[in-house]
Amino acid sequence: MKSNHDKPVVLGFDGNASAAALAHQLGCRFETAELHRFPDGESRLRIPELRCDSVIIFRSLDRPNDKLVELLLCVRHLRNCGIATIVLAAPYLCYMRQDAAFTAGEVVSQRWIGSWLATLVDGLVTVDPHLHRAHRLRDVVPGSCCETVSAAPLAGELARQSFSDPVLIGPDEESAQWLQQAACGSPPLDQLVARKTRSGDCQVRLQLPEFGLRNRDVVLIDDIASTGATLVECARLARDRGARKVTAIVTHALFDDGAIPVGRSQLLSDIWSTDSVPHPSNRIHLAVPVAAACSSVLEAIHRKRRAAASPC
Repeated sequence: MKSNHDKPVVLGFDGNASAAALAHQLGCRFETAELHRFPDGESRLRIPELRCDSVIIFRSLDRPNDKLVELLLCVRHLRNCGIATIVLAAPYLCYMRQDAAFTAGEVVSQRWIGSWLATLVDGLVTVDPHLHRAHRLRDVVPGSCCETVSAAPLAGELARQSFSDPVLIGPDEESAQWLQQAACGSPPLDQLVARKTRSGDCQVRLQLPEFGLRNRDVVLIDDIASTGATLVECARLARDRGARKVTAIVTHALFDDGAIPVGRSQLLSDIWSTDSVPHPSNRIHLAVPVAAACSSVLEAIHRKRRAAASPC
């Protein structure tokens, strides 16, 4: 039987209920980091004393810039206190969308944030990272033990429970990977992928393939929604085809201040999301799969260390 010292501790921020739920699923202790931001923007952290070998830091990296600095401070403090194993559970992983330089001089943020995280933590767990040209998280965070959780099967199950024979639509080619996972459950669901042309952060043009949508319930499946512009435009096209109801299910609800009123327009009946980012639209809870992924990463780290310590 493992002692309390052997069990990991989950360290959360901001009283996040998802962090406490993760600790409950893992059967381990939950602690909260105290955070204060000074008027000039600097952060002061207070980490409780953690008598353990392993810590799982739970923090989604939406609105990331302050959080990345605070992550650095937190990890360096834990290392200084003798914590041997640190896993970051970041359901939303920031800076993954800029994976190539599209114009001269653009910084490829995915590459540099990923490699920086690899130097910081021993393992990483995230949910539906926005990987397009890099297909594996371990290629983005080299050398770390990584696990990716997909919310797409849970989104597909929610669609089956909520509607009779819905049609699933991915609003662009990049959403196809999540769309296929959501559609392939039992029973399999009709699916189609729109083609998107973007001319700005909030200006998009979509084309839907030919498919009968009249009097059908349509569910839009995507990983990220921030402005909501793509979802609303896709909903408009589905409504023009005679769709009875259009609902969006997204993994990460990164909505700005104006997106919720848009989401409540006549085009979109509802927007549902996972709790990867706390938001009123949260309908899918991720504690169970994230806990399983954290356990897998911890075991992989320990296995890797045992192998390194074994004589040849």
